Amino acid sequence: MGKIEDLVGGHLPILAQNRYRLPMRTVVYPGSFDPITNGHLDVVQRAAKMFDQVILAVANNETKHPLFSLEERKQMALSAVSNLSNVVVETLEGLLVDYVVRHKACAVVRGLRAVSDFEFEFQLALMNRKLNENVETVFLMPKDSYSFLSSRLVKEVARLKGDVSPFVSTEVVQALRLKLNTSND
Repeated sequence: MGKIEDLVGGHLPILAQNRYRLPMRTVVYPGSFDPITNGHLDVVQRAAKMFDQVILAVANNETKHPLFSLEERKQMALSAVSNLSNVVVETLEGLLVDYVVRHKACAVVRGLRAVSDFEFEFQLALMNRKLNENVETVFLMPKDSYSFLSSRLVKEVARLKGDVSPFVSTEVVQALRLKLNTSND
């Protein structure tokens, strides 16, 4: 034990990790998360299996006119990922590539729901690469049952007093009801 050849299940044994001091692989999953959905959670869970640490970076993007404040979105995300020990939630302001470098992350994770997402996500990835050629982007697809799901649709259904509980956590359902002053009675 303690040799590189002693790989077990894609991971080095503890002695080898200590001996070779492997760097922690951190990835940033950015988004507005207004609100965080089960589709977002599916992507973060997939990333958490692939990387040592996932930073769920709640972006301050006022051009999207968020329903929830940055702090509210951060709190909902914290609640949603509380069971994932290698996921941290932070806020993100400024350029994503600068944030990635500051946190010594190896990549950015983006979710792709459908082909329609690809063009926009591809443009973002290329722009980030142009700004910093060392910032890689990894695309993950959520379960097909979440391929239609977006925060925008969840908010619209909630505004019209529809049941969004299959798409978001209980905490998010309650937050939407409070924010929109609605109920499902």
